[in-house]
Amino acid sequence: MRAVVLTGPNRHEVRNDLAVPRAAQMEVLCKVDSVAICGTDLHIYEGRFPGRWPKGYPFIPGHEWSGTVVEVGQGADDLGWRVGQRVAGTSHAGCGYCRMCRTGRYNLCENYGREPLHHQYGHYSQGADAEYVVQSIRSVFPIPDELELRHGAMVDTASIALHSVKRAGIEPGDAVVVVGPGPMGILTADCALALGAATVIVTGSGDRLARAAELGFVTVDYRREDPVQEVRRLTEGKGAHVAIDTAGTSHSIRQSVDVLRKGGRVAFTGVPTEGDTALPMQKIVLEEIDLFGVRANRNTMEEVIPLIVSGRVRVAPLVTHTFPLEDYGQALHTFADRIDGALKVLVQPAC
Repeated sequence: MRAVVLTGPNRHEVRNDLAVPRAAQMEVLCKVDSVAICGTDLHIYEGRFPGRWPKGYPFIPGHEWSGTVVEVGQGADDLGWRVGQRVAGTSHAGCGYCRMCRTGRYNLCENYGREPLHHQYGHYSQGADAEYVVQSIRSVFPIPDELELRHGAMVDTASIALHSVKRAGIEPGDAVVVVGPGPMGILTADCALALGAATVIVTGSGDRLARAAELGFVTVDYRREDPVQEVRRLTEGKGAHVAIDTAGTSHSIRQSVDVLRKGGRVAFTGVPTEGDTALPMQKIVLEEIDLFGVRANRNTMEEVIPLIVSGRVRVAPLVTHTFPLEDYGQALHTFADRIDGALKVLVQPAC
């Protein structure tokens, strides 16, 4: 089969001589239709997580994908899996035995990194930027006919957005600030509305912020005005009930705390790569600000799919570019440099 193979930091090749994997017990082999590129893919490509993501080279990246089941491993057929099913994939497949898995928090599996007990596909387990991928049935989810197959590659992103707003405990009537108007930020804003937020304010700048405005969100351009003061103006001087940082920079993390009112909650979805970030601890302590980390998603793939089908969480407007597998380098460049207003970029091995 053909696949993108990382050979080192900032190096890859597209090979056509790899063996098609086979589905083992409780696994399915899928023909990949589309793979969405995310910020973590870029950081893995650049080698920002040495020895962790990936553990070594050669390595096939890609973890946000959609496709069709072509082989069902032993035991999976007894649970209803069948050839021809349209599916969306996510990255985590917990061991199922540890305390975290048994309480539903398989994204924090205590056996993380110990294959075959745990897999994180496209991170340290081989990923989906290939014609075929094998994954545990714990990390593959059927999608309905109403959802276009290529848009199934967006389900993982949307599920993380939903997990983010659930972590922050959004309540009906809340004023919510989403910091960062990228694909994750826009999906998070949609999920906040779906969970009952009365107002969603998106902060950022440039073409992506303009896109958020086109989709109907209140926007604040941090390059033109003080986002903290503007959020307070929009919330009767009090600040937001909830903030969600999707950018993962030192400035966005600080802003996410600063825009909150007393007793506010903030969830951090973006993975920082800049090292330690100073937080306003006096505000956090004296105003009882609740902080929540977000690690991928848990139990939200099946929850977000009906929201996508109903149109309450919008994925189609965020897919701006598609490339064949052979043009992976151009696809990554388009995503990283936001060429032609790129939001979500898909790689399609079948093309």
